[in-house]
Amino acid sequence: MMTPEKILYETEVTATGGRDGKAASTDGLLSVSLSVPKSLGGPGGEGTNPEQLFAAGYAACFLGAVKLVARTRKVVPSAEPSVTARVAMGPVPVGYALAVELKVNLPGVEKAVAEQVVAGAHERCPYSNATRGNITVKLTLV
Repeated sequence: MMTPEKILYETEVTATGGRDGKAASTDGLLSVSLSVPKSLGGPGGEGTNPEQLFAAGYAACFLGAVKLVARTRKVVPSAEPSVTARVAMGPVPVGYALAVELKVNLPGVEKAVAEQVVAGAHERCPYSNATRGNITVKLTLV
C-alpha cells in the first residue's frame, strides 16, 4: 500500500442522490448533475456519470505525468500531446469492475522513445498507482 509522505493537495466532493443525483466540491469549482446511462438501465439524460468523471481525471493526470517525464528526458513533441482515457465498466463475480485504456498521442516522437515516456508516466501517475494490480489498464500509443 502506498501512502503519501506529505499531502500536497486535498479536495472534497460530495455526491447526493447516487448515480442519478448531483456531485459538488466544497470549494464550489465542481458541480455536476449525474445520470444513469441507458446502457446501464437508466434513462440517460444530460448528466455525466462516475465513469466519465474517472476518465477525465485519469486522462488529465496521466497527461501531466507524460509531460513531466518527457520534459525530464528532454523529449520535445512536435505538437501538444494528449491522452484519451476509455473507461469501461462491467460485472465480475461479485459486483462490478472497471477496465481502462489510455490512448497517448505524442506527436513527432519516435515510437521507442514515446513508449519509454509512457512507461515512465505510468510509474509516476497517482491514478496509475491507485489502480495498479486492481484493474486492467492498457497503454496505447496513437
